[in-house]
Amino acid sequence: MAGQLTMEKYPDKMRRVIYLDKESKKKFIFFTNALTINPVMVAELYHNRWQIELFFKWIKQHLKIKKFWGTSENAVRIQNYSAITAYCMMAIVQKKMNIERSIYEMLQIVSILLTDTTNLKNLFTKPNYNIVNELDGSTEPSLF
Repeated sequence: MAGQLTMEKYPDKMRRVIYLDKESKKKFIFFTNALTINPVMVAELYHNRWQIELFFKWIKQHLKIKKFWGTSENAVRIQNYSAITAYCMMAIVQKKMNIERSIYEMLQIVSILLTDTTNLKNLFTKPNYNIVNELDGSTEPSLF
């Protein structure tokens, strides 16, 4: 890539890789500073990166982690694994018990009724248990 403005913004050498996906018949254009790897590897790396981005998007949409309670790598991992485990457990309960509610709704109900001793089937089928937003007007669980 050449040009005065381009060189000012990124002075290192870059190359453009054009990749044609045979299955979708789409053309992808990648810019990289990895000058020694072959073009197929560049396309695979970008594809893998995109899969990671999609995974993080899924985490944001489904696990609803609003903030991390700790700042260490271990604390973040534990919170992520705990959220994924809770989501998977609710997915299993939903499937095994044929529950009509969404997993998100089920997680909200459980989060506000942690100490409730109601049977799970009754808990998720009662029409008076609505999502948290409808119960208290907020998106955060409350103790009172």
